[in-house]
This record gives sequence, C-alpha cells and structure tokens, in this order.
Amino acid sequence: MLVDSHCHLDHLTLDDREGGLSAVIGAAKAKGINQFLTVAVDLASSASLVKLTAQYNCVYSSVGVHPLQKITQPVPSVEALVSLAEADRVVAIGETGLDNFYSAETLQWQRESFVNHLLAAQQTAKPIIIHTRDARDETIDLLRQYPLPAGGVMHCFTETWEMAQAAIELGFYISFSGIVTFKSAAELREVAKQVPLDRILVETDSPWLAPVPHRGKQNEPQYVREVAQCIAELRGISFEALAEITTQNFHRLFNIPELQ
Repeated sequence: MLVDSHCHLDHLTLDDREGGLSAVIGAAKAKGINQFLTVAVDLASSASLVKLTAQYNCVYSSVGVHPLQKITQPVPSVEALVSLAEADRVVAIGETGLDNFYSAETLQWQRESFVNHLLAAQQTAKPIIIHTRDARDETIDLLRQYPLPAGGVMHCFTETWEMAQAAIELGFYISFSGIVTFKSAAELREVAKQVPLDRILVETDSPWLAPVPHRGKQNEPQYVREVAQCIAELRGISFEALAEITTQNFHRLFNIPELQ
C-alpha cells in the first residue's frame, strides 16, 4: 500500500473526467494508493474539505492558509485555525510557511500567519505542514522558537541537506514530490538519498508538479507511485519496501489508522 501525503483534491480540473473525483480516487486505488491527505490553502477550503472527507473514508484533510494567499486573505487568527481543526478527519495544521521566492514583499504577512499556525499547532497538538522556499534560516528559527509537540513535515521539499537535517532534528519529516524526478533536480536527489528512511514521505502536490513521465499533464494522486519508485531506486531498495516505510511514516506523523 502507498499513500499520497499531500494533494489538493479540490483543485483538480474534473470537467472532462467521467466519474469526477471518485474516478480520480479509483484510479489511484487501482495502483495501490489507498489513503490521501488533501491540504487546505485558505480558510474557505479548510471548511469545505471537511465535507469532502465525509464522502471518502480514505481521505483526510488539514486547515490552514498558504503563504501565497496573502493578497486576498487577512492573517488567519489562532482561534479560527483551532476551531476549524476540531472537525472530524482534520489531522494537520497547514499548509503554511514562508516563500521568499515568489513573494518577498509580503514576508511580514507570511511571518504573522506562520506564527499563528505554529501557535494553533501547539494548542491542538496536531502536526504542521510547511511550505518553504528561499527562507531557510527564518523558517528554522521560527520552528525553534515555537516547538511543536507533534512535529510536522517539510512538504514538496526542494531545499538543502543542511535544512533537512535541521528540520529532522526538530522532529520533522521530509516529503518529496514529483520534482525529485525532474532532470534538473540532481541536487535534490542527493538530499533524498540522505534523509533517514523513517523520516521520508512521498506526495504529489497534485494538481501541480506531475512527475516524469507525466510532465505537462494535470498531476493526480495515482502518480505518487512514480515519486516512490524514483526514491526507491535512489535508496537501492525495492518499491514495495519504500511504499511500506512511507506509509508507516504517514500513519505515525498524522496519527492516522491503517485501512483494514
């Protein structure tokens, strides 16, 4: 069994997909992907995803406001995040974090939002899902200032081994997306070789970042198989072993039971 530890099922374009979201989930299950974490990007999706997870016992969700939502969103309050996190099948806070690549001019907004998410994670004892890009030092500094009882994950990781090490020391997992399969990602593949196996997760971040050989297509949870296969080859272990390890890691981090 394999899991997609980070996707955005509510952002998939399904107009031409016969069967809609059920077909997407069915296609993933046909390839052995049996559980999914669909991640919120704003307060509206934090609330609406609860309705989606009620329809599928294999899908869990999070609550949070993405750092690139600053143009249209006020800084989310700790109280709002904590309240939304009380809903059934909400297993994480985020995604949140800092993005100095696309939005350096809004770092103050991002920082305030990130701190509120960290406080919400402390209060709820749920793991946090972090988006970080070109903000290594400040991201790690804030994590040290606000220690989290349940840790979290650096999702769609594209940073250095040094940052990965610092995050792991703080109780975090490192999640790799389809980017690890890209020809241009040689340095990232070196990081993937070094992360301890008990701290690795795999994800699609669908509908974006489809892995090779699906680049150019809409990404879907079924393509997490290609991510896992790439990392298994890098680590010199079987696909089945990598799938089992990352699935166990997913259950442990997010306190999710295995499907029976």
